[in-house]
Amino acid sequence: MSKGPISQFIQHHYRHFNAAALVDAAQGYETHLLEGGKMMVTLAGAMSTAELGVSLAEMIRQDKVHIISCTGANLEEDIMNLVAHDHYKRIPNYRDLTPQQEWELLEQGLNRVTDTCIPEEEAFRSIQHNIVKLWKDADAKGERYFPHEFMYKLLLSKVMEKNYQINTKDSWMIAAAEKNLPIVVGGWEDSTLGNIFASYIIKNEMKATTMKSGIEYMVWLADWYRKNSEGKGVGFFQIGGGIAGDFPICVVPMMYQDLEWHDVPFWNYFCQISDSTTSYGSYSGAVPNEKITWGKLDINTPKYIVESDATIVAPLIFAYVLGW
Repeated sequence: MSKGPISQFIQHHYRHFNAAALVDAAQGYETHLLEGGKMMVTLAGAMSTAELGVSLAEMIRQDKVHIISCTGANLEEDIMNLVAHDHYKRIPNYRDLTPQQEWELLEQGLNRVTDTCIPEEEAFRSIQHNIVKLWKDADAKGERYFPHEFMYKLLLSKVMEKNYQINTKDSWMIAAAEKNLPIVVGGWEDSTLGNIFASYIIKNEMKATTMKSGIEYMVWLADWYRKNSEGKGVGFFQIGGGIAGDFPICVVPMMYQDLEWHDVPFWNYFCQISDSTTSYGSYSGAVPNEKITWGKLDINTPKYIVESDATIVAPLIFAYVLGW
């Protein structure tokens, strides 16, 4: 397909170093899809608050992403941006804030993520009111769902639609819900809604088992992977580090080594956008070849690492894959 101006700019100007790695990774992603492969995208950090949905949502709509692994924060923060965008506060000079100024933000209900403050009342509480009803309804019926399934129910019900403050085409969670895109969320408890859910368990208002667990996510992922790894196989596009990437990539060695299913293929494409430093023992910054020793990648798996800012790199790679 003919490429648009962003892709043409990338091809012409991005010739060396991290820029060249970006082009190689984008072309490898495109090739993987053209040859019939599927792709997992993993979201760490605060990519939803960075509004990655502006490009990721279109990737989902155009079937350039087949499964997502994300943190609990990324799962909820796209929806928070959806309903409270106008109340977010940007602080470009965040590096200059004193502890007293940080405390004042807390007192205003503004939770800071680098240069962006999420408004607690408009974001957290407006979602809480609606999601808790879904949790309690399921609990009363003895039904159990994964965290993302509750989110999908919330979005597809359109109960909050009148409160949307951004164009829905820029919400990756709406795009995912409409496609019923598979999502896995390791460590969902480490999120605002996860904390809220735990508070209801402590108050004996719900059962913990109403929410399906991380182990159940891993079991589900093993089944999904086996069903989708034929032919070109499944690629792994990792944005940042942490549990969003560590959790799902382990499904392959788990099946091969622990279940002794020796017909399980390795991940068949790997790219990580990272600014983590390997010399500190950081798994998030480990070069792709290290994953060979853990039974995650094959010797011949196409491997890329772009050591840069994911908020800059990911939209450019997505733009290339989309032909923009």
